[in-house]
Amino acid sequence: MPHWSVYTGNSEPHDGIDDLPAPPPWRAFDGEPVLPPPTDTDDRAAVSPDRAHRARTYVAAPETVQLVNAALVLRRPLLVTGPPGTGKSSLAYAVARELRLGPVLRWNITSRSTLSDGLYQYDPLSRLYAARRAAWRAGDARPEGEAPGTGRPLSGPSASADVEEHLRLGPLGTALLPYGRPRVLLVDEIDKSDLDLPNDLLNVLEEGQYEIPELMRAARHVTEDTTAEVLADDTDTPVTVSRGRVRCRAFPFVVLTSNGEREFPPAFLRRCVRLRLRRPDREQLTEIVRAHLDTPAGDAEHLINRFLTRAADGELATDQLLNALYLTGVAGLDADSRDALADELMPYLSATADGDGF
Repeated sequence: MPHWSVYTGNSEPHDGIDDLPAPPPWRAFDGEPVLPPPTDTDDRAAVSPDRAHRARTYVAAPETVQLVNAALVLRRPLLVTGPPGTGKSSLAYAVARELRLGPVLRWNITSRSTLSDGLYQYDPLSRLYAARRAAWRAGDARPEGEAPGTGRPLSGPSASADVEEHLRLGPLGTALLPYGRPRVLLVDEIDKSDLDLPNDLLNVLEEGQYEIPELMRAARHVTEDTTAEVLADDTDTPVTVSRGRVRCRAFPFVVLTSNGEREFPPAFLRRCVRLRLRRPDREQLTEIVRAHLDTPAGDAEHLINRFLTRAADGELATDQLLNALYLTGVAGLDADSRDALADELMPYLSATADGDGF
């Protein structure tokens, strides 16, 4: 393994991230105060039993291992494209588990997702209602800090001191906190986003920082350095944000997944390390089956052959093969019944392909 590699792909957890080479000068960050990494270890880093299993059994190809390490060393996002079922999202969990980087921060993208959704959420209405309730409990008909007859808060520290109570960082915003070790952020299915989102991400991912205007407005009215205690995406323990600015220290390991349904702007692509996952060959499929199931190689070979033959004419996912192997094994079927059930469990994913039978 090259000396600059820390991720091995063998799924055994270790602290090799501490040996990560220094970043390039143009990708060095100095956010403060330095936060300790999350205390979650081993399988808990995958959040759920399903994700824990996928992280533990992920089979990484040599090209995948090399490009994951390139993204880690260069402090660049990893754009992972490939057909459904090739393990794009599972890769993030596998890296987090092996390198002991804590729970994966996951941002599921839809056509309505915006940059602010990933950075933080602020609820001004809940803050207004809370101010009114506090004023009523104090016997004041008008909440402190509200301009008479307007229903709008006045500017100044008294109007903004409780902003942080109604603000929570999103997965991207949490990943960019100044942790001593990189966090893992999965931006899943970015190709489903609005056309503007990839461009909106450029500055944040390039600079490794962002601002929270609501907290910055509060800081303008105070002479000393102001801090706010805000909740992060994956914990109920507040983190400190100084004067409304967040800057990373260890650049997060960002995995952006795409099914290849759209093209991305050149400016976005040049800031990413690009990994194209291909459908596994026979050897890789056998290793994947061995990792996921206790099915003897001889019992799996027949369905692996059928899967590969079928996949030559249409789009199939590895999950379909695993489902067929598991269910036929549990059912204890004879050969003909097993094949008939496998036919039903492995239809084509493409709407244009014939999904009936083999």
